[in-house]
Parts: sequence; C-alpha cells; structure tokens
Amino acid sequence: MVTNERRKIIVAVAPVGNNVGPPSKNPLTPVEVAREVVDCAHAGASFVHLHVRDDAGNPTEDLTHFSLTLDLIRESSDIIIQGSTGGLSELSLEERCVALNDPRVEVASLNMGSVNFNENVYINRLADIRYWAQRMEETGVIPELEIFESGMLTAVARLVEENVLKPPFTYGFPLGFHYALPASPSSLFFLTSSLPVPAPWGIVHESMQDFSLLAVALGMGAAAVRVGFEDSVYFAPGEAAKTNAELVERIVSLIRLIGYEVATLEEARKLLGITS
Repeated sequence: MVTNERRKIIVAVAPVGNNVGPPSKNPLTPVEVAREVVDCAHAGASFVHLHVRDDAGNPTEDLTHFSLTLDLIRESSDIIIQGSTGGLSELSLEERCVALNDPRVEVASLNMGSVNFNENVYINRLADIRYWAQRMEETGVIPELEIFESGMLTAVARLVEENVLKPPFTYGFPLGFHYALPASPSSLFFLTSSLPVPAPWGIVHESMQDFSLLAVALGMGAAAVRVGFEDSVYFAPGEAAKTNAELVERIVSLIRLIGYEVATLEEARKLLGITS
C-alpha cells in the first residue's frame, strides 16, 4: 500500500564527551552545555541525554550544576530531558539516580545488567535495577532500557513478569563498547529480533567513525538515533565536528535524504509515551 506519510525519527544528542580535543570544543559548564543543547534543538534534536557532572565533567551527586543547566536550557527550549542512572559503580544507588530528583527530567536511562568495559566492570545488579525502576515509577519518568549485552533482554523479560517494568518504556542499544556487543548490523539484527516486549528502540554507536551504522539502524526501524560528543566527535573517517550542533545537522540531513522526517518535540513525546 502506498502512503505519503513519512516515518518520524527522534534525534537525540549527548553533548558532553571525554578526552575531546581540537577542533572539537567540549562543553562542560552549565552555560556551555545549555548553549550547545539549545543550538542542537534548533538544528533538529528533540531529546538530550545529560549526566550529573561538575564543571570538570566528572560524575557528582550534587545537582547544583545539573539543575542550573536545565534552568538555562528551559529559557530557550522545551527539548526532552533524559537523566541517567549510569556513572561510576562506586556511587550509591541513590547518587546514581539523583537526576530523577529534578522534575524536568522526563526520561532516564536504565542499565539492564552488568558488563565489562575495557578492564573494568560496570555493575548493575538486578536488585539495583529494581530500585531505579521503582524510583522512575515514583517520579513519573519513562525508562529507556539500555541493552549492552543480549543476555540483558532476559532481565527485561523477568522484570516485566515481576511487574517492575511496565509500559511505556523504550530500548536503547549502546553498541561498540570494548568487550560488550560490537557495533555491527548483526548485533542490531539479533537484538531487534529478540525483544521480549515490543517497544520503540534507538541506537548509540560508541566511538563511531562515521554514520553508517546509524543509517543501518534507521533502515531497520529505529525510532531514535543519537549523536554527540559523549559518543564520538566524528561524522566521517578523520573528520571531526567542531560542535554537537554540527553532528545534529548532519544526521538530520541523512534522515531526510533517505526519505524519513525528523520528529518534532510533540511527536517525540507521543512516541515515547510522555503524557505530562
């Protein structure tokens, strides 16, 4: 059946990176991050992923800089705010989900298991996940279930069965972390064909050197694609963006070139199940 309606894609941005050097300018202070987020919103992003960090970019349980950043963003943009339950495993459970204490956070990442990152272990026990899921339910925040390994889908099935996880939620597939699932089409195919509960999904390509896997994900039905300095400064081999907004502009162009459209803020909230 022929239709004139184009698929709508959420463009997400994670603007604060690690070890970012020239020509890319890494935003760190509330003013810098907020300015970058607003520029990304103007370029087509409807969703921003933010950790609670200090001025040096280090994880902290102090909401001062985070909330000030949101104050500044909200002066110019109604972009969807995603907080994180990620960060250092050494932080307490409450410290890792402190972003939920800011009522402007509408979505939050929920890591669905432990995984090896380089030489370290990123610890997310099932009891921890239950705690964070409960806090999200209490605060009315939509979970994005982060799947670093295929076995984490078993955890999703178990927690859905326990009624700990309830729709609406979405899946996030962060691919390319060392010793987790590789950033490849075969990983995407396996994950998307193994979902225990249907829900919209999106992709993060850690350390990407070009947009090829994001393009594959779009063709496979991704509802969201993410760019930004937290993931990579590169949009093509050896070519780095100077700002996050440049990455957003380029992924927006790609989305439109293949015949899709970029979701508006209203469309993105509807797709994610945000009702308030």
